[in-house]
Amino acid sequence: MDKRLRSDLFRARLAKAMAARGLTQSALARVVGVDRSTVSQLQEAGSARLPNAQIAAECAAALGVTADWLLGLSDRPDRLADLMASALTLSEAPRALIDETIFGWHQEAAGYKIRHVPATLPDMVKTRAMMLWEYGPQLGVQAEEAISASEARLAWMRNARSDYEIALPLHELSAFARAEGYYSGLAAEIRLGQIDRILELADQLYPALRLYLYDAHQIYSAPITVFGPFLAVVYLGGTYLAFRDADRVAVLSRQFDGLIRNATIGARDVPGHLRALRDVIG
Repeated sequence: MDKRLRSDLFRARLAKAMAARGLTQSALARVVGVDRSTVSQLQEAGSARLPNAQIAAECAAALGVTADWLLGLSDRPDRLADLMASALTLSEAPRALIDETIFGWHQEAAGYKIRHVPATLPDMVKTRAMMLWEYGPQLGVQAEEAISASEARLAWMRNARSDYEIALPLHELSAFARAEGYYSGLAAEIRLGQIDRILELADQLYPALRLYLYDAHQIYSAPITVFGPFLAVVYLGGTYLAFRDADRVAVLSRQFDGLIRNATIGARDVPGHLRALRDVIG
Protein backbone atom coordinates (compact mmCIF):
# COMPACT_ATOMS: atom_id res chain seq x y z
CA MET A 1 0.00 0.00 0.00
CA ASP A 2 1.24 3.50 -0.82
CA LYS A 3 2.52 5.31 2.28
CA ARG A 4 0.05 8.18 1.85
CA LEU A 5 -2.89 5.79 1.55
CA ARG A 6 -1.69 3.91 4.61
CA SER A 7 -1.40 7.21 6.50
CA ASP A 8 -4.95 8.14 5.52
CA LEU A 9 -6.20 4.74 6.70
CA PHE A 10 -4.24 5.04 9.95
CA ARG A 11 -5.76 8.47 10.71
CA ALA A 12 -9.27 7.23 9.97
CA ARG A 13 -8.90 4.16 12.15
CA LEU A 14 -7.21 6.07 14.95
CA ALA A 15 -10.07 8.59 14.97
CA LYS A 16 -12.65 5.80 14.93
CA ALA A 17 -11.02 3.97 17.84
CA MET A 18 -10.65 7.19 19.86
CA ALA A 19 -14.32 8.03 19.31
CA ALA A 20 -15.35 4.51 20.36
CA ARG A 21 -13.34 4.86 23.58
CA GLY A 22 -14.35 8.49 24.13
CA LEU A 23 -10.70 9.62 24.23
CA THR A 24 -9.53 13.08 23.24
CA GLN A 25 -6.09 13.78 21.81
CA SER A 26 -4.91 14.95 25.24
CA ALA A 27 -6.28 11.86 26.99
CA LEU A 28 -4.70 9.49 24.47
CA ALA A 29 -1.38 11.35 24.73
CA ARG A 30 -1.40 10.94 28.51
CA VAL A 31 -2.07 7.19 28.30
CA VAL A 32 0.55 6.66 25.58
CA GLY A 33 3.10 8.89 27.32
CA VAL A 34 3.72 11.39 24.54
CA ASP A 35 3.02 15.10 24.00
CA ARG A 36 -0.41 16.08 22.74
CA SER A 37 1.29 17.58 19.71
CA THR A 38 2.51 14.11 18.71
CA VAL A 39 -1.05 12.76 18.59
CA SER A 40 -2.18 15.92 16.83
CA GLN A 41 0.46 15.46 14.12
CA LEU A 42 -0.62 11.86 13.62
CA GLN A 43 -4.15 13.09 12.94
CA GLU A 44 -3.16 16.02 10.74
CA ALA A 45 -5.12 15.84 7.47
CA GLY A 46 -3.03 15.27 4.38
CA SER A 47 0.06 14.25 6.34
CA ALA A 48 1.97 11.16 5.22
CA ARG A 49 3.37 10.66 8.70
CA LEU A 50 3.13 7.27 10.35
CA PRO A 51 3.98 6.49 13.99
CA ASN A 52 7.02 4.48 14.97
CA ALA A 53 6.48 0.94 16.24
CA GLN A 54 6.50 1.96 19.92
CA ILE A 55 3.84 4.65 19.52
CA ALA A 56 1.69 2.45 17.27
CA ALA A 57 1.81 -0.35 19.86
CA GLU A 58 1.00 2.01 22.77
CA CYS A 59 -1.90 3.62 20.87
CA ALA A 60 -3.31 0.18 20.03
CA ALA A 61 -3.03 -0.98 23.65
CA ALA A 62 -4.71 2.19 24.92
CA LEU A 63 -7.56 1.87 22.42
CA GLY A 64 -8.11 -1.88 22.81
CA VAL A 65 -7.30 -2.68 19.18
CA THR A 66 -4.32 -4.17 17.37
CA ALA A 67 -1.45 -2.21 15.87
CA ASP A 68 -1.91 -4.25 12.68
CA TRP A 69 -5.44 -2.93 12.35
CA LEU A 70 -4.42 0.68 12.97
CA LEU A 71 -1.72 0.39 10.29
CA GLY A 72 -3.98 -1.29 7.75
CA LEU A 73 -2.31 -4.70 7.98
CA SER A 74 -5.48 -6.39 9.25
CA ASP A 75 -9.20 -5.86 8.75
CA ARG A 76 -10.07 -6.93 12.31
CA PRO A 77 -9.47 -4.57 15.22
CA ASP A 78 -9.93 -7.29 17.85
CA ARG A 79 -6.92 -8.42 19.82
CA LEU A 80 -6.10 -12.12 19.80
CA ALA A 81 -7.12 -12.56 23.44
CA ASP A 82 -10.47 -10.87 22.74
CA LEU A 83 -11.02 -13.01 19.64
CA MET A 84 -10.30 -16.16 21.62
CA ALA A 85 -12.58 -15.07 24.45
CA SER A 86 -15.48 -14.50 22.06
CA ALA A 87 -14.80 -17.63 20.00
CA LEU A 88 -14.46 -20.03 22.94
CA THR A 89 -16.33 -19.81 26.23
CA LEU A 90 -16.64 -22.09 29.24
CA SER A 91 -19.93 -22.28 31.12
CA GLU A 92 -20.92 -24.25 34.19
CA ALA A 93 -23.06 -27.30 33.39
CA PRO A 94 -25.22 -27.98 36.46
CA ARG A 95 -26.69 -31.41 37.07
CA ALA A 96 -30.13 -30.45 35.89
CA LEU A 97 -32.39 -30.44 32.87
CA ILE A 98 -32.61 -27.57 30.37
CA ASP A 99 -30.89 -24.85 32.40
CA GLU A 100 -30.92 -21.15 31.53
CA THR A 101 -27.71 -21.36 29.51
CA ILE A 102 -28.94 -24.19 27.28
CA PHE A 103 -32.36 -22.61 26.88
CA GLY A 104 -30.76 -19.30 25.88
CA TRP A 105 -28.79 -21.09 23.16
CA HIS A 106 -31.96 -22.75 21.88
CA GLN A 107 -33.74 -19.40 21.76
CA GLU A 108 -30.80 -17.82 19.95
CA ALA A 109 -30.90 -20.59 17.34
CA ALA A 110 -34.68 -20.52 16.82
CA GLY A 111 -35.41 -21.15 13.16
CA TYR A 112 -32.13 -22.96 12.53
CA LYS A 113 -31.50 -26.70 12.52
CA ILE A 114 -30.30 -27.93 15.91
CA ARG A 115 -28.26 -31.15 15.92
CA HIS A 116 -27.77 -32.99 19.17
CA VAL A 117 -25.84 -35.97 20.55
CA PRO A 118 -27.11 -36.34 24.15
CA ALA A 119 -25.21 -37.78 27.10
CA THR A 120 -28.18 -40.03 27.99
CA LEU A 121 -31.69 -40.05 26.53
CA PRO A 122 -32.59 -36.70 24.92
CA ASP A 123 -34.06 -34.35 27.53
CA MET A 124 -36.68 -33.04 25.11
CA VAL A 125 -38.42 -36.46 24.96
CA LYS A 126 -38.25 -37.43 28.65
CA THR A 127 -41.33 -38.08 30.78
CA ARG A 128 -41.73 -36.43 34.18
CA ALA A 129 -41.24 -39.82 35.88
CA MET A 130 -37.97 -40.26 34.00
CA MET A 131 -36.81 -36.77 34.98
CA LEU A 132 -37.58 -37.39 38.64
CA TRP A 133 -35.69 -40.69 38.63
CA GLU A 134 -32.68 -39.19 36.84
CA TYR A 135 -32.39 -35.76 38.44
CA GLY A 136 -34.35 -36.05 41.68
CA PRO A 137 -31.43 -37.29 43.86
CA GLN A 138 -29.30 -34.26 42.90
CA LEU A 139 -32.07 -31.65 42.98
CA GLY A 140 -33.56 -32.82 46.29
CA VAL A 141 -36.50 -30.74 47.54
CA GLN A 142 -36.21 -28.47 44.49
CA ALA A 143 -36.79 -31.34 42.05
CA GLU A 144 -40.47 -30.68 41.34
CA GLU A 145 -39.92 -26.94 40.84
CA ALA A 146 -36.88 -27.46 38.59
CA ILE A 147 -38.64 -30.11 36.51
CA SER A 148 -41.73 -27.91 36.06
CA ALA A 149 -39.52 -25.09 34.78
CA SER A 150 -37.72 -27.47 32.45
CA GLU A 151 -40.97 -28.91 31.13
CA ALA A 152 -42.09 -25.41 30.11
CA ARG A 153 -38.77 -24.83 28.32
CA LEU A 154 -38.93 -28.23 26.63
CA ALA A 155 -42.47 -27.50 25.42
CA TRP A 156 -41.22 -24.22 23.94
CA MET A 157 -38.39 -26.06 22.17
CA ARG A 158 -40.76 -28.64 20.70
CA ASN A 159 -43.00 -25.86 19.35
CA ALA A 160 -40.17 -23.63 18.10
CA ARG A 161 -39.41 -23.12 14.42
CA SER A 162 -36.24 -25.20 14.67
CA ASP A 163 -35.75 -28.66 13.22
CA TYR A 164 -34.11 -31.10 15.63
CA GLU A 165 -31.86 -33.95 14.58
CA ILE A 166 -30.81 -36.25 17.42
CA ALA A 167 -28.18 -38.99 17.09
CA LEU A 168 -28.08 -41.62 19.81
CA PRO A 169 -25.87 -44.74 20.14
CA LEU A 170 -27.74 -48.01 19.86
CA HIS A 171 -26.29 -49.29 23.14
CA GLU A 172 -27.89 -46.38 25.04
CA LEU A 173 -31.42 -47.45 24.17
CA SER A 174 -30.55 -51.12 24.72
CA ALA A 175 -29.19 -50.39 28.21
CA PHE A 176 -32.28 -48.30 28.93
CA ALA A 177 -34.70 -51.02 27.86
CA ARG A 178 -32.90 -53.65 29.96
CA ALA A 179 -32.31 -51.33 32.96
CA GLU A 180 -28.57 -51.90 32.71
CA GLY A 181 -25.57 -49.70 33.48
CA TYR A 182 -26.63 -46.07 33.97
CA TYR A 183 -30.29 -47.17 34.03
CA SER A 184 -29.85 -49.90 36.62
CA GLY A 185 -32.81 -49.94 39.00
CA LEU A 186 -35.13 -48.03 36.68
CA ALA A 187 -38.62 -49.49 37.07
CA ALA A 188 -40.23 -51.22 34.09
CA GLU A 189 -43.27 -48.95 34.39
CA ILE A 190 -41.09 -45.86 33.88
CA ARG A 191 -39.26 -47.48 30.97
CA LEU A 192 -42.50 -48.42 29.23
CA GLY A 193 -43.90 -44.93 29.72
CA GLN A 194 -40.71 -43.42 28.35
CA ILE A 195 -40.68 -45.63 25.26
CA ASP A 196 -44.31 -44.71 24.59
CA ARG A 197 -43.48 -41.02 24.99
CA ILE A 198 -40.67 -41.20 22.44
CA LEU A 199 -42.95 -43.07 20.03
CA GLU A 200 -45.65 -40.42 20.50
CA LEU A 201 -43.28 -37.50 19.86
CA ALA A 202 -41.55 -39.23 16.95
CA ASP A 203 -44.94 -39.62 15.27
CA GLN A 204 -46.29 -36.21 16.29
CA LEU A 205 -43.25 -34.08 15.41
CA TYR A 206 -41.72 -35.89 12.42
CA PRO A 207 -40.03 -34.55 10.28
CA ALA A 208 -39.27 -31.55 12.53
CA LEU A 209 -37.86 -34.05 15.06
CA ARG A 210 -35.71 -36.83 13.63
CA LEU A 211 -33.94 -39.47 15.69
CA TYR A 212 -31.05 -41.53 14.33
CA LEU A 213 -29.34 -44.51 15.96
CA TYR A 214 -25.68 -45.27 15.30
CA ASP A 215 -23.37 -48.13 16.29
CA ALA A 216 -20.69 -46.84 18.68
CA HIS A 217 -18.46 -49.76 17.64
CA GLN A 218 -18.18 -48.13 14.23
CA ILE A 219 -18.25 -44.43 15.08
CA TYR A 220 -18.03 -42.51 18.35
CA SER A 221 -19.14 -39.10 19.50
CA ALA A 222 -18.90 -37.14 22.72
CA PRO A 223 -22.09 -35.28 23.73
CA ILE A 224 -22.37 -32.25 21.44
CA THR A 225 -25.00 -29.82 20.21
CA VAL A 226 -24.67 -27.74 17.05
CA PHE A 227 -26.96 -24.70 17.10
CA GLY A 228 -27.34 -23.71 13.47
CA PRO A 229 -24.26 -22.30 11.72
CA PHE A 230 -22.92 -20.11 14.51
CA LEU A 231 -22.61 -22.09 17.76
CA ALA A 232 -21.44 -25.57 18.72
CA VAL A 233 -21.23 -26.88 22.28
CA VAL A 234 -19.34 -29.84 23.71
CA TYR A 235 -20.56 -31.23 27.04
CA LEU A 236 -17.67 -32.13 29.35
CA GLY A 237 -19.69 -33.20 32.39
CA GLY A 238 -19.49 -30.18 34.68
CA THR A 239 -18.72 -27.69 31.91
CA TYR A 240 -20.01 -26.60 28.51
CA LEU A 241 -17.30 -25.80 25.97
CA ALA A 242 -18.93 -23.42 23.46
CA PHE A 243 -17.39 -22.50 20.10
CA ARG A 244 -18.57 -19.58 17.99
CA ASP A 245 -15.91 -19.41 15.28
CA ALA A 246 -17.06 -20.75 11.93
CA ASP A 247 -14.21 -23.24 11.46
CA ARG A 248 -14.83 -25.12 14.71
CA VAL A 249 -18.60 -25.04 14.28
CA ALA A 250 -18.04 -26.59 10.85
CA VAL A 251 -15.80 -29.31 12.34
CA LEU A 252 -18.48 -30.34 14.85
CA SER A 253 -21.14 -30.17 12.14
CA ARG A 254 -19.11 -32.60 10.07
CA GLN A 255 -18.85 -34.86 13.11
CA PHE A 256 -22.64 -34.96 13.26
CA ASP A 257 -22.87 -35.51 9.50
CA GLY A 258 -20.72 -38.62 9.98
CA LEU A 259 -23.11 -39.97 12.61
CA ILE A 260 -26.08 -39.51 10.28
CA ARG A 261 -24.31 -41.05 7.28
CA ASN A 262 -23.30 -44.06 9.35
CA ALA A 263 -26.57 -44.42 11.24
CA THR A 264 -27.57 -48.05 11.60
CA ILE A 265 -31.22 -47.09 12.01
CA GLY A 266 -32.60 -44.05 10.21
CA ALA A 267 -35.35 -41.73 11.41
CA ARG A 268 -38.14 -43.60 9.59
CA ASP A 269 -37.14 -46.93 11.13
CA VAL A 270 -36.67 -45.77 14.72
CA PRO A 271 -40.34 -46.37 15.75
CA GLY A 272 -40.05 -50.04 14.76
CA HIS A 273 -36.86 -50.39 16.80
CA LEU A 274 -38.53 -48.73 19.80
CA ARG A 275 -41.47 -51.13 19.62
CA ALA A 276 -39.07 -54.08 19.59
CA LEU A 277 -37.40 -52.65 22.71
CA ARG A 278 -40.82 -52.25 24.30
CA ASP A 279 -41.33 -55.97 23.88
CA VAL A 280 -38.00 -56.54 25.65
CA ILE A 281 -39.29 -54.60 28.64
CA GLY A 282 -42.47 -56.61 28.59
